[in-house]
Amino acid sequence: MEDQPTDSGDLTTGSESGTEPDTQPKTKSERKPKAGPDTESDIGPEIGPDKTADEPSDTENEADTENDAENEADTENEADTENEAETDAQAEPVKVAHRPPGRRVKILAAVGAIAVVAAAAFAGATAAPYLVDRAQVQIKLDIAGTAADAISTLWTYTPDDMEALPDRAAKYLGGDFQVEYRKYIDAIAAPNKQAQVSNNTQVLGAAVESMDANNASAIVYTNSVATSPVTKNIPSLRYLSYRLIMEKHGTRWLITQMDAITSLDLTPRL
Repeated sequence: MEDQPTDSGDLTTGSESGTEPDTQPKTKSERKPKAGPDTESDIGPEIGPDKTADEPSDTENEADTENDAENEADTENEADTENEAETDAQAEPVKVAHRPPGRRVKILAAVGAIAVVAAAAFAGATAAPYLVDRAQVQIKLDIAGTAADAISTLWTYTPDDMEALPDRAAKYLGGDFQVEYRKYIDAIAAPNKQAQVSNNTQVLGAAVESMDANNASAIVYTNSVATSPVTKNIPSLRYLSYRLIMEKHGTRWLITQMDAITSLDLTPRL
């Protein structure tokens, strides 16, 4: 036991060999990676500036384009099929079972028909008196116009045309009055022609006094002016009014009687 050396407690025994043991732990950055047999194959191919890792190849792009075209064609085919189905559905007539009109519909139709008939009857009843009155007004206008034209023709003449006066007035006269008028003109024609008497009659107004289907009475108001060299052409002024009795012959109204109602002489006295 005495022959064994004692431990001096010196821990620097490794320094003698010239190599100092590394007792401090190394960090991860200081640890060197182990190089494998093929480092480049593990990392992958080198990526240059013209190529990126996410850029698809030309073959992939062509495949995507073909797929898109096929999808669009399928979509168009489906849309055409749907449109054709809708067209067929619209073109096909819808058959509805015939239903006879109900009682309410029949009542409404009957009420509408009655209303139309009543409106037509009311319109006819309202229009009938109007049409009758309008026809009577037109007849009165014809009578008054005929009376005015007749008086103007009967009492307007000159010495040169007085003998033809009965013939001119014949279209306005009828019955016995036509004969009486002719006799009267024949009696005064010669003396008036000798005295060169001219007469002008102006109608101031005419009105129908009474009227029925074939007979009428009219009143005519006139101013008559006569001149003659015998009286130094001083005009003879007379205000005359006549009542004419007229009869209808066909479409014409003829004077069968004429009576003077008023006669006012306004000739100046010298």
